[in-house]
Amino acid sequence: MHRRLILCLFLMLPTFGLAAEVDVSPGDGVLAAAIANAADGDILRLRPGTYHANLVLDRPVTLDGGGMAVLQGAGAGSVVRVTGPDVVVRGLTIQGSGSSHQTIDSGVQLTKTADRAVVSDNTLLGNLYGIDVHGAKDALVSGNTIRGRQDHRMNDRGNSIYVWNAPGAVVQNNDIMWGRDGIFVNTSKNNTFRGNTFRDLRFAVHYMYANRSEVSGNVSIGNDLGYAIMFSDRVKVADNISIGDDEHGVMLNYATNSEIAGNLVRGGKNRCLFMYNAHRNHVEGNRFEGCDIGIHFTAGSEKNDVTGNAFVGNRTQVKYVSTDWVEWSVEGRGNYWSDFAAYDVNGDGVADTPYRPNDSMDHILWSQPAAKLLLGSPAVQLVKWSQSAFPALLPGGVVDTYPLLRPVEINVPDLEVDHAG
Repeated sequence: MHRRLILCLFLMLPTFGLAAEVDVSPGDGVLAAAIANAADGDILRLRPGTYHANLVLDRPVTLDGGGMAVLQGAGAGSVVRVTGPDVVVRGLTIQGSGSSHQTIDSGVQLTKTADRAVVSDNTLLGNLYGIDVHGAKDALVSGNTIRGRQDHRMNDRGNSIYVWNAPGAVVQNNDIMWGRDGIFVNTSKNNTFRGNTFRDLRFAVHYMYANRSEVSGNVSIGNDLGYAIMFSDRVKVADNISIGDDEHGVMLNYATNSEIAGNLVRGGKNRCLFMYNAHRNHVEGNRFEGCDIGIHFTAGSEKNDVTGNAFVGNRTQVKYVSTDWVEWSVEGRGNYWSDFAAYDVNGDGVADTPYRPNDSMDHILWSQPAAKLLLGSPAVQLVKWSQSAFPALLPGGVVDTYPLLRPVEINVPDLEVDHAG
């Protein structure tokens, strides 16, 4: 038995010994030949220079540019197409993809057989799609700088990172600008998107039919929309930052059983948080600040917990029309409201009177905007005073029975905002 074990180990040694480090220099067809001759596990180290090639990696190899090598595609198809497992692509500048949405022309394309691929520390410039994770399981996309195209209308551009049916994919610490969406994930599960920075895009993160996933610690600056969770279940959206995103900082559209916690949305031109037909979600410890609307809550969204949040300096803290009252506190802990002049006799940090963000005049103004001309009239002021003095006259909506006197504080990290790329 011992002899057989020793023989097996001996027979395995040549297989491991085949793996080698191979230096590759620029030249016509040199890189393609090196890939064709590479054995499983080989590391191909590209010397500084430009390599004109569209590559297919069909076996477990590492392509390492050392930060000084450029892969220049021919302007058709994907520059690097990975079809084998356990491939590593790192330290390269990759540019020159094609322009076909049908074939998802990308800087790097991971096909469904490219399991456990690693795409790290690359610079991808001007490709239609940056990185396409198309069915590959357990892929890692980390530390890349991606600059998409600007020569099309935004909706006609490709996504910086496209994740389709790629369970276990981790996308982290990437710096993304231009293109269409920063990360677009569709029909996938168990994905993690963390620590990425998004600028000048349509959506920073766009979820469609993607369940049991996490979006955490990302930064969205000046996009049309920050984090859009749509038709998805059990998504954790935590500790993200949205600054100056136009439409919404966070949007839940047909999203259920999700956690929205510890996020900062500041300076949005429209809504900090938009909840549309979103059910059984937990919204806690967020700071919604300086938006036109703090939360717009609509389309029958039900059974959501809203607690421990801070609504600071929004023009309208809550927009919600209903004839029923919806409680926004959990177990005696509500939210902080910057426009609520509250008192706390027993000093427990909770206001002694409930807060109701909307009155009947708000409902009228939302349905009849022309009524704003009457806001300064004595009749409108009398109605507002009457409702504040006699809450029973209010028409229904949000009530926070245990408003907090101190807001949650969320610090913005030092960010280098380089809009020139």
